[in-house]
Amino acid sequence: MKISVLSLGGSIISPENVDSVFLKNLVSGIKDYLNKNQDARLIFVCGGGAPARNYQKAYREVLPQEMDQDPLAQDWIGIKATHLNAELVKAVFGSLCMDSVVTNPTVEDLPFSGRILVAGGWKPGFSTDTDAVYLAKRFGAKLVVNLSNIKKVYTDDPRKNPNAKPVDHMSWVDFRAMVGDEWVPGKNVPFDPIASRLAQEANIKVICSDGTNVENTLSILNGGEFEGTTIG
Repeated sequence: MKISVLSLGGSIISPENVDSVFLKNLVSGIKDYLNKNQDARLIFVCGGGAPARNYQKAYREVLPQEMDQDPLAQDWIGIKATHLNAELVKAVFGSLCMDSVVTNPTVEDLPFSGRILVAGGWKPGFSTDTDAVYLAKRFGAKLVVNLSNIKKVYTDDPRKNPNAKPVDHMSWVDFRAMVGDEWVPGKNVPFDPIASRLAQEANIKVICSDGTNVENTLSILNGGEFEGTTIG
């Protein structure tokens, strides 16, 4: 049995509003992949996207003083947004996903009775990238595909540094030196620092790529050529 984990960024599920065209293409492509690979199963871990950003922004606007703001409250708001997106993704895959949305990847005897399992966020302290790594470890997957709105990891933020270069491969040592070791709610990094440490310790490979390009994602799952950055 071949299990792969896809960390599905909220920025591609719901960049501003839910991207139903993307979801249609994703469902069609994944169904075709599973039909051709009967031993394959997939785990989708969904991010928060626009619902998380909008509700966290509203929280900060209502409590504009930092002394009154609670970072944990912002994290919980974002986590609940991931649950909303995860319920949608579970629903669009229909009978392929037979189990409830996973909200705690460390539960003993976690059921996985269909071809697809869908998860949202767990608790404050990290992003859904970390949940993806926990689930990879739980089910013995050695690949996490991190699907977001970037095609590759850059040496620096290309929006701020015009000299930033895209890279095809990075070691965990180099990647972790770039993203640091601490999690901040809403932190904009290709793969979160806590997830990176856990993936390195578990010898899990991560591929970061443009999740809106469904054909590219399918090529990754099929072991073909792809555009993206391999970490590990």
